[in-house]
Amino acid sequence: MISVDDRLKEIGEFIPQPDDDMLVCRCEEVSKGEIRKAVHAGMFTIEEIRRFLRCGMGLCQGQTCSRLVKSIVARELKVSPAELEPAVSRAPMRPMEMEVLGRDGGDR
Repeated sequence: MISVDDRLKEIGEFIPQPDDDMLVCRCEEVSKGEIRKAVHAGMFTIEEIRRFLRCGMGLCQGQTCSRLVKSIVARELKVSPAELEPAVSRAPMRPMEMEVLGRDGGDR
């Protein structure tokens, strides 16, 4: 298994790009540059990046940004997006009033 240090040498140092300020995750306001920096800091899985930057953890639960995040990470790691394991996701949730949960469905 390849070590983190070897992997970091393999991908090279972080070099800023003109579009690094582009928002990728609108829910959590995570930019492309932040994702790229996380990879160059040693976070090589989508799950690590998600937990560190919170991309994909907002209201949409990654429905909007997950493929873009995956492609950015794959590009930085110089691998195919298919080689990256997807992050665990949940269905988008909506706030609900406690009154709705308290109903038992029957009339009394």
